[in-house]
Amino acid sequence: MRGLMQEQPLVVTTILDHAERFHGEQEVVSVRCEDKALLTSSWRQVARRAKLAALALKRLGVRPGDRVATLAFNTVQHLEAWYGIMGINAVCHTLNPRLFEADLEFIINHAEDCIIVADGMFAGLLARLLPRCRSVKHIVLLTDERHMPKGGELAEALCYEDLLEDETANLAGFSWEVTDEHQACGLCYTSGTTGPPKGVLYSHRANFLHAFAAALPDSLDLKSSSSLLPVVPMFHANSWGLAFAAPMVGAKLVLPGPYLDGPSMFKLMEEQKVTHTAGVPTVWLGLLEHMEQQRLHLGCLRVMAVGGAACPRRIIDFFEEQGLEVRCPWGMTELAPIGTISGVKGSRQGLGHEALVQLKLKQGRAHVLIDMRIVDDEGKELPWDGKAFGNLQVRGPTSISRYYKAEGPAVDAHQWFDTGDVATIDEFGYMQITDRSKDVIKSGGEWISSIEIENAAMGHPQVAEAAVIALPDKKWGERPLLIVVPRNGQEPSRDSVLRFLEGRVARWWMPDDVAFVKEIPHTATGKISKLALRRQFEGHKPRRSRL
Repeated sequence: MRGLMQEQPLVVTTILDHAERFHGEQEVVSVRCEDKALLTSSWRQVARRAKLAALALKRLGVRPGDRVATLAFNTVQHLEAWYGIMGINAVCHTLNPRLFEADLEFIINHAEDCIIVADGMFAGLLARLLPRCRSVKHIVLLTDERHMPKGGELAEALCYEDLLEDETANLAGFSWEVTDEHQACGLCYTSGTTGPPKGVLYSHRANFLHAFAAALPDSLDLKSSSSLLPVVPMFHANSWGLAFAAPMVGAKLVLPGPYLDGPSMFKLMEEQKVTHTAGVPTVWLGLLEHMEQQRLHLGCLRVMAVGGAACPRRIIDFFEEQGLEVRCPWGMTELAPIGTISGVKGSRQGLGHEALVQLKLKQGRAHVLIDMRIVDDEGKELPWDGKAFGNLQVRGPTSISRYYKAEGPAVDAHQWFDTGDVATIDEFGYMQITDRSKDVIKSGGEWISSIEIENAAMGHPQVAEAAVIALPDKKWGERPLLIVVPRNGQEPSRDSVLRFLEGRVARWWMPDDVAFVKEIPHTATGKISKLALRRQFEGHKPRRSRL
C-alpha cells in the first residue's frame, strides 16, 4: 500500500524559495574580488537576482541540459548565478581556477560548456583558453561596467550586472522550471590525480538530500542563528554542499572571495561574528600561525570543519584551546561530497581528553544517507575492530552511480563504490583513512599508514607541514621517507624529529630518513601531491632511522 502524502520534487530552487520566504531578511555578506569591499545582500535579494540571472541566461540561448560553467570564487554573484543556472534545468559546471590550463581545456571541452560565467580576474586566463574551447559561445564576467576589463583582453565578454539590469522588467510572473528531482543540476570534475579528470553529475535530489546531511547537529550543526563562512570554494566539490545547507536553515552566509590568508580570514570572522566555518587544513594552518604571532583569540567561532586532507593534531589542539570544536569529516567529489560526520556520539562523550583527541583525528562515521564497509583485495568484508585495514567502499542516494559520459558504471552489482581509500572502522562505526590505495606503503607484506606518521610528525614544535612517501627497499619492498617543512625561523634536525616519533608510531613504521624542504607541493584542491613528491625524491638514498 502506498502512502497518501503529497509528492513534491526535491529540487534545489525550493531551498532558495524557502530562504526567501521565511528568512528573507537574513544577511548574505560577500567580499568583492576587485577591491575587497564588503557587499551586504540578503536571501531575499539573492533569490530575486538568481531569477534575473536565469532570465539572462535564457536570453543568451541556454536550454535544458546545457552546461553553463562558472570560474569564480565564493561571492554573492557566483551564488546567484549558481541557482539561476540550476533553476532553468541547466547544469552548473564549476571550474577550478587552480588547475593547469591543459586540464581546464580538457574539462571545458569534455563538458561541452556553452557559457562560462567568471570573475573578472580570470579574463586573461579565459582569453588564452577560448580559442581551444569550441563549444563556448559567451563569456559573462561577474562584475559591473566599471570593473570590466579594458582594452583588447576578452573584449567580447558580457557584463553580468548589465545583463541582470536588462531583465528587471521581465521578472514579474517568473517561476522556476525544474519539475524532475532526478534532473542533473551540477557537474564537478575530480582532480585527475590518477588519470584524466572525471565528471560527477549531481541531481537535484542528491544535492537536496545532501544539504540535510551537511546541516545535521553531528555534522556542522547549522541553524538560523548560525553565521557560516564556507572557506572551501564553490568549485571544490560543491563547497561541501554549504551553498545549499545555509539557505535551507536560514543561516547567515559570509563569502570570502579569494582572500583566504590568515589576516584576512581572522578580520572577516571577527567582523561578521562567524560561528561556523569549513575548509582545508592549509587555510587553517595559515590562520593559526597568524593568530599565534599576533596572540589573537576568536570570539564567536563554535564549529570548525577540517576536510579535504587529514587534519593535523596541531589544528585541533590550538583551536579547541580557543573554546571551539574542531570536526574532521571525510568525503569526496563522488559523494556530493560529505561521506561522514564527526561530532562525538553520545556513547563516547565520557572519554578522557587524549582519547577524545584521537577520536577526533578519525574521519567520523557515516551519515544516514551513506552506507560504508571495508573489504580486502578479494572483496571479502573485513571486521570493524579499528585494526583491520581494507579498501573503503560506500553507497547511498548521494553517491555516484556512473561518471559523466562513461561507458560503464562506477559501482559493482550491489551499488558499492570503491573510494580508492584504505581505512579502518572501529566497533563504534568511526572510520579512519590510513592512505589512498595508490599511496599505501607496503613493508614486509604489512601496511604502514603514511597519514598517521604525518599527523604524529606535525606535533613536533618545529614542524610546519609533513608528508610521507614510500621508497623502494631491497629487503622490505618499501620503506617510509618523511618529508618536513620547518616552521618559520626553526631548524629541526633529522634525529630530533625521529626521536619525537618514538612511542607515537609503531617502531617498524619509523621512517628510514627525514628530508627537509622549503615547501611541499599541493594539488589544485589543496591536498599534498604525493605524485610530485615521488618524482622529486626518486632515487633518494636514505640514512637508516635507527638511532
